[in-house]
Amino acid sequence: MKRLIILSTILLAFFNCSVNEKPEFVGVENIKIKESTPEFIIFTADALFSNPNIVGGELETQDIKVFVNDHETATLANVKFQVPANKAFSMPLTAHVPIESVFGDANLSGLIGSLLSKKIKVQYKGAINYKVLGYTATYALDKTEEIDIQ
Repeated sequence: MKRLIILSTILLAFFNCSVNEKPEFVGVENIKIKESTPEFIIFTADALFSNPNIVGGELETQDIKVFVNDHETATLANVKFQVPANKAFSMPLTAHVPIESVFGDANLSGLIGSLLSKKIKVQYKGAINYKVLGYTATYALDKTEEIDIQ
């Protein structure tokens, strides 16, 4: 009888978990230039989430493209991120943009405008996938920000 009560308690707790709720995608913040080298400009951003589940899961970026002044300049590598349970968290999105794609001939008009206004327009566009125990969800990502350049 004791084993039956313990087993039923475990099964009840397991089946009442909110595993099929996907974490809430809050948005993207903090797009900025992290570093500039002779080969790359490194942009960073934070994808913000809130996970109501008692289990974690995994987020994976999928073909997130980075546009600088409306020109596609880089694609983020597929990155996997472990989701914490019952917690708000941020997933870092780092892009290595080649200097020649920003300062090349195709982007010349946008570059001149950026130099005059001291701002550069950066857009992250793509998808982030969430997976946990056979459940999947996809979040569309499309965030544009103008960042100051010095």
